[in-house]
Amino acid sequence: MRHDSVRARLSRLPSQPPPAGVLPPPPEWLRPVPTDGTSLPERPPAGAGARAAAALVCLFPDAAGEIRVVLTERADHGGHHSGEVSLPGGKAEPAEHDPVETALREASEEVGLDPGACGLEILGFLEPAWIPASNFVVTPVVALSIREPALVADPREVYAIFDAPLDAFLPGAPRVILERTVRGTPLRYGAYQVDRWIVWGATARILGQLGALLGEGR
Repeated sequence: MRHDSVRARLSRLPSQPPPAGVLPPPPEWLRPVPTDGTSLPERPPAGAGARAAAALVCLFPDAAGEIRVVLTERADHGGHHSGEVSLPGGKAEPAEHDPVETALREASEEVGLDPGACGLEILGFLEPAWIPASNFVVTPVVALSIREPALVADPREVYAIFDAPLDAFLPGAPRVILERTVRGTPLRYGAYQVDRWIVWGATARILGQLGALLGEGR
C-alpha cells in the first residue's frame, strides 16, 4: 500500500482512544485459546489496577513508495516481554497528558525517532489492548511519516530494529498457528511471520486491527 492510499483509508481513525466496537476487530484467529478447556478474560477484571501504556504504530514509505511499519525485538532481560517483537512503546509517566506523549517519548528513547526529521503526522488511535501477563492497557497511536526515519536502537531496551510491509497484516495475509505454555496455561494462538520474526500477542492484535481497517472495501 502507498502513502496517499494509507492516509485516506486511515482518515476515519478516532482522535481519542476508541471503545470496543468502533473499529473493525482484529482477526479472531489471533486470539489465544487455552487448550486445557479453561478460558481467558478479555478485559481487566474490576479492581485489577491495570497500568496505562502506549505504543507507536510508525508507518513510513520505503524506497519504492510502499508503506512499512517499524518493529523492534526487545532486549532479553528475563521479564514478561523480553525478546518479543514489539512496537516502540511503554508505560505512561505521571506527567504525561495523553498516549501521544507517551508513545513519542518511548519511541525517542527506544529507537531514536525524531518526528520532525521524518515528517511524522499523528493520524489517530486504535482500540486499547490489555496485556494480561504484565497488566498493561496499551493505547496504539498510529502515525505516518513522509520519509523513512533514521533509527538507532537503545541496547538497554532494544536488541534489533526491523520493519515489515503493511501488506503482511492485511486480511488474507499468511498466518501461522502456534502452541506454547504461558504462565502455566497451554495456549494455541495465531501470529504473523516477518522474515525470522514471529509477531504475536498484543502487537499482532494491534497490527491485525490496523490491517482490518485498511482492508475494508478492498
